[in-house]
Amino acid sequence: MLEYLNMTIKKQKNIALIAHDGKKQEMLKWCEANKDILQKHKLSGTGTTARMITEHVGIQVKGYNSGPLGGDQQIGAKIVEGNIDMVIFFSDPLAAQPHDPDVKALLRIAQVYDIPMANNIATADFLIRSSLMDEEYSHQIENFKNTVEDYT
Repeated sequence: MLEYLNMTIKKQKNIALIAHDGKKQEMLKWCEANKDILQKHKLSGTGTTARMITEHVGIQVKGYNSGPLGGDQQIGAKIVEGNIDMVIFFSDPLAAQPHDPDVKALLRIAQVYDIPMANNIATADFLIRSSLMDEEYSHQIENFKNTVEDYT
């Protein structure tokens, strides 16, 4: 029998912003276009992306390490801790990434914790302009701890 945990995403969201090198300019343009919405929330991101958004768009983004130096894993850990509510990750599907296993681990942990995640501009636009952005959102996730314990 599956058990579920109640999760609540508060009105002020904790949003992680990540972009591969080939997508950083797209991220900057997207953040500029959505600056009014983004500045209402708590923002974090991987190293270079966070710094570039802060410098070029003028909104504060807490920076972690760059992706290849563990930033994706740091964001994943924040998801597990309940400190990231949404991920906007403009990944580059046409460029090989030396830290691809870290990227896949981040995608997986966001899925496990039922975190809204956008990998391109269209999806990011749908998320950021959703009516749920301005309200608290409660949902249930499977209690994987019990599932894992059942197999050990």
